[in-house]
Amino acid sequence: MVRFYESSGFVVLDRNWRCPDGELDLVVADGAGKLLVFCEVKTRTSPSFGSPGEAVTPAKARRLRRLAGRWMAEARPSGCSPSALRVDVAAVRPGPGGKAVVELIENAC
Repeated sequence: MVRFYESSGFVVLDRNWRCPDGELDLVVADGAGKLLVFCEVKTRTSPSFGSPGEAVTPAKARRLRRLAGRWMAEARPSGCSPSALRVDVAAVRPGPGGKAVVELIENAC
């Protein structure tokens, strides 16, 4: 996901940021620093338990938003003052030949 966001003009601000309340997988900002994206990466090796995107329940979405607020309060780099925030979900599943297939769900929650 890092390469995808970087190729789209985003800058990685944090990876695997942890606090007592949980973890944010990826935090990126657009080149102008106006859009901040928190990306949750969900992986499934089989469809037995549903799609990876379905793993982000309403409770998980609330938790991600709380973690984003906490990241903004505690870890945000100086000079980072975005005017918009977004939470994306990267749904990763096995594809043909074992190659990973990634579906990016923007504004997932």
